[in-house]
Amino acid sequence: MKKPNIVLINCDDLGYGDLGSYGSTINKTPALDRMAEEGLRFTDFYVASPVCSPSRGALMTGCYPPRIGFGSFDGYRVLFPGQGIGLNTDERTIASAMKDVGYATKIIGKWHCGDQKEFLPTRHGFDGYFGIPFSNDMGRQVDNNPSDDSAQAHARRNRPPLPLVRDDEVIQEQPDLRALTERYVEDAVSFIRDNSDGPFFLYFAHMYVHLPLYAPDGLVNASQNGDYGACVAGIDWATDVILSELKRLGLDDDTLVIFTSDNGSRLDNQGGSNGALRGKKGTTWEGGQRVPCLMRWPGKIPAGQVRNQLTTTMDLYPTLAALVGAEISTDRTIDGVNISSLMFDDDSGASPRGDFAYYDENTLEAVRDSKWKLHVRKGGEEIAELYDLESDIGETNNVYDSHPEVVAALSSKMDGFRAELGDEATGVVGSNIRPAGRIDNPDTLTHYDREHPYIYAEYDKGDRG
Repeated sequence: MKKPNIVLINCDDLGYGDLGSYGSTINKTPALDRMAEEGLRFTDFYVASPVCSPSRGALMTGCYPPRIGFGSFDGYRVLFPGQGIGLNTDERTIASAMKDVGYATKIIGKWHCGDQKEFLPTRHGFDGYFGIPFSNDMGRQVDNNPSDDSAQAHARRNRPPLPLVRDDEVIQEQPDLRALTERYVEDAVSFIRDNSDGPFFLYFAHMYVHLPLYAPDGLVNASQNGDYGACVAGIDWATDVILSELKRLGLDDDTLVIFTSDNGSRLDNQGGSNGALRGKKGTTWEGGQRVPCLMRWPGKIPAGQVRNQLTTTMDLYPTLAALVGAEISTDRTIDGVNISSLMFDDDSGASPRGDFAYYDENTLEAVRDSKWKLHVRKGGEEIAELYDLESDIGETNNVYDSHPEVVAALSSKMDGFRAELGDEATGVVGSNIRPAGRIDNPDTLTHYDREHPYIYAEYDKGDRG
């Protein structure tokens, strides 16, 4: 069987309610809505963390973040420029698996699994890289609060210029963010054309809709939801171009396209939505970790299907590896499961995934099975809340006292996760965890130079993610 091309599109901070196919009436997403009509839409699809670096590390490796040393980063929830931490080169990624079976591999956009050369994508199975290695607010911005004398404010004022990287070399500092998505799409089209004989794996990781929100004027002017809606429209446009190029090259029937997000919406960033879900980015409520997921493969994935089974981004690695005939290392634990049965069968059965653990950094806060979700901790405080997610997607009706048998069963599952992955809140050290990569004497990829001809010396928005 011919190996399929695979395009994996991952957005930044896009919420559960931001697409028309997930209920938005304000954002314009015709291409993505058409993708849902022509393919498969998941309703209960999760990321392994409510913030970006651990979520992306989990996507790449098929592992919970604490499993790979990505629960936290020397006191930070995500990686910052110049930290000497990153995805360990001993870890195998989706790209590594693809490369082993003859795929051309490329990442475009946000990496956020380490910015030192030892941790960049080209050390993790990608033939090429074009993008910003972390969040687009981690460059130089105006200081909109000069009186703030905190350590965080001082660090922010002295951030190095935002690096645009080609493979492992900085090719521009402080790129124009309004034009960057168009540059990303151009690069994606070139990669697809250059590898049209296949097979290829393209990981397109948007900067949208992370703060600051920069979109082309045409999209801003047409938006009914301000800059946020314009950035969502930019995501939709980029998807439309990629799908159109696949059709033009006759690759449509040979290509699996997957669309998702790295965590839920911030909610307070000028128009994001998590629909009926409770909570937001950074929380282990549903709004922090349940995200959109669409899959399209004409002739293989039945059109117009909806799946409400429990699935996660960690499941993509083993699923795609099985699809292309790649081997998964047997010398280490992988938390993902093969969900291809849910993708290709008209008659959907039970999910191959029986449960899911919600970690906030290295603290276990909640666990879910097929329909029940038990919360035991939030914001450093113990809680006792149980929700039936089939009938109460918004986590509004706490039924903890009414179902002691469910609480006991889920508590037992939590004990299993603690034993394997650890739990800082209860002092349990995981028995099956691996370290993140570390190097001595790390440095930022760029350094501010007053004489350098930046196109923007500093961005004019105070928005910070």
